[in-house]
Amino acid sequence: MSNDKIDNEIKASPLGRFGGAKRLEGIGEYYFSQKLREIDELNKQGKNIINLGIGSPDLPPHPDVIKVLQEESVKPNVHAYQSYKGSPVLRNAIKDWYSKWYNVALNADTEILPLIGSKEGIMHICMTYLNDGDEVLVPNPGYPTYRSAVKLAGGVCVDYNLNETNNYAPDFETLQQTNLTKVKLMFVNYPQMPTGQNASNELFEKIILFGKKNNILIIHDNPYSFILNDEPKSLLCINGAKDIVLELNSLSKSSNMAGWRVGMLCGAKERIDEVLKFKSNMDSGMFLPLQLAAAKALSLDKSWYNDVNKIYKERRNKVFELLNLLNCEYSKQQVGMFVWAKIPSKYKNGYELSDEILYNSNVFITPGGIFGTEGNNYIRISLCGSIERFEEAIKRIKN
Repeated sequence: MSNDKIDNEIKASPLGRFGGAKRLEGIGEYYFSQKLREIDELNKQGKNIINLGIGSPDLPPHPDVIKVLQEESVKPNVHAYQSYKGSPVLRNAIKDWYSKWYNVALNADTEILPLIGSKEGIMHICMTYLNDGDEVLVPNPGYPTYRSAVKLAGGVCVDYNLNETNNYAPDFETLQQTNLTKVKLMFVNYPQMPTGQNASNELFEKIILFGKKNNILIIHDNPYSFILNDEPKSLLCINGAKDIVLELNSLSKSSNMAGWRVGMLCGAKERIDEVLKFKSNMDSGMFLPLQLAAAKALSLDKSWYNDVNKIYKERRNKVFELLNLLNCEYSKQQVGMFVWAKIPSKYKNGYELSDEILYNSNVFITPGGIFGTEGNNYIRISLCGSIERFEEAIKRIKN
C-alpha cells in the first residue's frame, strides 16, 4: 500500500483524529512553562538571563529533615504503597502544627488529608464538587491554577476583582448584588498571591459570613503564611469556619520543600471524605520516608522560620532597591515570597516593562497581567535568589 493511501486511511479513521480533548479548549500552556523555554533559548545564545520570576525556594530544607529522609529511605520496609489518607505520623504532625501556629484544633484521623503538593488539591477539589456549568468565584489577580482547574472540571470562572483601594479584599457588597445562584465554590488566598496582602481576622470573618449566607464552599489557599509574616493565620481559626471552609496548605514555601511535593487539605470530616473519594482514584499515596521527613519539618521551632525570614528580608530590601531604579510604586507592608509593584505610567502594561528588561538587561521579571486583568499595570518579583543575584540584576538594569 502506498504512503498516500495509508495517510488517507488514517485520516478516514476516528483514531486518526487525535488532538486535545474539549476540556483543554481555552486552557493555555502555563505562562512560566512558555517563558522558561524562551529564557532557555536566550541562554543558549549566551544571554545568561537572571530569572527573578518564579517563586521556587532556592534555600534547602532544615538538615534534620534531609537526615530523616536519608535514614528512612534505606529501610527495607518503607517502599510499599501507602494509605490514601497518609501516614498517621504525618497527619498528627499536621494537627500539632495547626494547633501550635494557628490555634486551630483538628482531628488527625478525620479532618486532615495529606496531598502530593497543594496544587493537586486545587484540582481534586474542583473535580469533587463541580458539575458542568457550576460557577466559581476566583480572585483577579490570583493564582492562575484556580482558573485552569475550574475550567478543566467543567466549571465557569466568575472573577471578583481585588485592588489597592480595597486593600486587595473582596468587595462583598458588589458580590452580594450579583446573581450567585450557580456559584458553588470561592477561592481565597491570604496572604494573597501575587499582591502580598496579609490576612486579618476581620477579613476572615467577612469571608466566612459571605460563604454561609450564600451557601458557597470557601477554598482558602494558605502556603505563604510563614514568609516575612510574624503572625501566621489560618481561616479555620474563625468560629464556625469548618462548616464552610476547606483550607489548603503546603511545605513548599515555609519549609523550602517545593520539589518534595508535600501539602495538606484541612476541614470538616464530610468534606475530607468527599475529596478523598476522588483523590483515591488518582494516586496511590506518598512515599513514606517523604511523609516522615515532612513530619520532622512540621516539628521545627520558631528559630527555623526566623532564620529563613532573615534571609528573605535582606533580599526584599534589594528588590525594593531594584524597583526604585525602575520608578515603580510598592508597599513595604507586603508579606510572602514576592514583591508586587505598580509600573510607571509610560508603560502600556507589565508585559511591556517585563520584555524591555528581559531583552535589554537580560533580567526576567513577571508581568502582573498573567494573574488577571487587574494585574495589567503591575509586575511581581520573586525573592528566591541570592543577594549577589539581585545585585547583578540591579547592575544590569543600571547599565
